[in-house]
Amino acid sequence: MKKIVSGLFIFLTILLFAQESIQFQEIPFKDLITKAKKENKLVFIDAYASWCGPCKMMEKNVFTKKSVGDYYNTNFVNARFDMEKGEGREIAAKYGVRSYPTYLFLNGDGELVSQNMGYMEESMFLAMAQDINSPNNKKGSLKDRFAKGEKDPEFLMNIMKLNSTTDFDFAKKASERYFENKKSTEELTRDDIGFMLFFLKSTEDPNYKVFTSRKKEIIKYLPEETYKEFDNQLKLSKVVEQSIDDKNKRINEEYFMKTAEPLVGKYDAQIKLNQTKLSYYEQNNNFPEYEKAALEYYKNSDSFEPNQLLKAAWIFSDHVKTPSSLKKALEWAEKSVMRGETSESTYILAKLYFLTGNNEMAKTYAEMSRNLAVQAKKDSTLAEGLLKQLK
Repeated sequence: MKKIVSGLFIFLTILLFAQESIQFQEIPFKDLITKAKKENKLVFIDAYASWCGPCKMMEKNVFTKKSVGDYYNTNFVNARFDMEKGEGREIAAKYGVRSYPTYLFLNGDGELVSQNMGYMEESMFLAMAQDINSPNNKKGSLKDRFAKGEKDPEFLMNIMKLNSTTDFDFAKKASERYFENKKSTEELTRDDIGFMLFFLKSTEDPNYKVFTSRKKEIIKYLPEETYKEFDNQLKLSKVVEQSIDDKNKRINEEYFMKTAEPLVGKYDAQIKLNQTKLSYYEQNNNFPEYEKAALEYYKNSDSFEPNQLLKAAWIFSDHVKTPSSLKKALEWAEKSVMRGETSESTYILAKLYFLTGNNEMAKTYAEMSRNLAVQAKKDSTLAEGLLKQLK
């Protein structure tokens, strides 16, 4: 009899404990959205990974609190997904989940209403939910509301925050409406300026007028030299576009310099031209032109970061045959390795030694690359392949 009573007590305790915790629905994602729409609630998703320590702490220390369970169970349709398994992978890709734990709040149209992350104490986790669970977030589709002309600054800012990486064009349009309706008497905040710069891509963008007319406010947060550099890049972006001859896969250098120089000066125009040539010719697999552009651009290699030199050296090692150019790439790789040895940098250096006829040094650095890869638990296939060639 005692065993029966004891078992019943344990069962009731577990049942009571479960009722106090967040009740996570174990149903497909599309059914969660349907359920939320039907009940006029938001969906709360705990986006976790099985190996994530803070995720386990949230599950043990916070999700089990009565205050948390009561609020979330009453106000949300709750679910948990491992972001590295099953539907979790699709959810992670769709909503840009890159760290764990991440807390997603979605409306009945499957649109992101809020996204937060990291371990939180009970009070903060509750406060977050209470703030998100506002009537505004249940009014319907964000895109429908935007299409109807909603101008509320908080609404527009929320679109920018939530969609900047997942739906850039939508977020950009929201930013344009936000700044269009921001009165000149309202001072720009640090967040305002951050979003303005993030979405501003051309002098033809509507926000460019705000960028130029409110320069004095912007340079309170941004060094004036940085402001000038950013402005120059905007001015040059259109020139770059007009200089590219996609039919012949070339850049009209004469037109570029003629148009860009009056805007930013000869020095900055030449730098931008070289950068454009490197990027364009690499993307279009025009390696003879890439070779010429890189030799010009990296002429003074000491002024460049190791990763920049390493990238050019790698491309040369794969696509360039000119002996003098390979020797120059070897110099770039040596400088990169001198500033930090990695399995990648030492492999490229080894390959360039091999291509320029120094097999002894090639073997030394290929072995180093292999060892560094093994230590870092990385793939050492390339280094091992080169060592076989050197035997």
